[in-house]
Amino acid sequence: MPSFQFIKFLCVGLLNTGVDFGILNLLMFLTGITSGIGYSLFKAISFTAAVTNSYYFNKRWTFQKGKSFEKTEFTKFITVSLIAFGMNVSVASLLVNFVEPIVNVSPYLWANLSAVAATVFTTLINFFGYKYFVFKDK
Repeated sequence: MPSFQFIKFLCVGLLNTGVDFGILNLLMFLTGITSGIGYSLFKAISFTAAVTNSYYFNKRWTFQKGKSFEKTEFTKFITVSLIAFGMNVSVASLLVNFVEPIVNVSPYLWANLSAVAATVFTTLINFFGYKYFVFKDK
């Protein structure tokens, strides 16, 4: 059975996913761009917004590490997040740009399915990185 901490992490993750997908879809809707370098840029922007949200809620609620800002902790958080960022944007971009949709779906749906796959791929990496590297007990 998953730990309560992991369940809290997943709840924060759902919120982060909402931020990520909300911004990604807003940018695609406003521009009509659903692939190529434009999509990769939009995914980078949306993921960055979600990571900012993630630091705040994971620090204060999931791992309960207080309210104060700690430079070393934040640097570690950014390091784990950048690794996840690279994996997330790469997986989503590779899927949307180089893999044909399995079924006949619209470019918008395929872009979103690619983003979901990238999110699933990076969830465990983030949790264990945050738990054992960033917010570990000292």
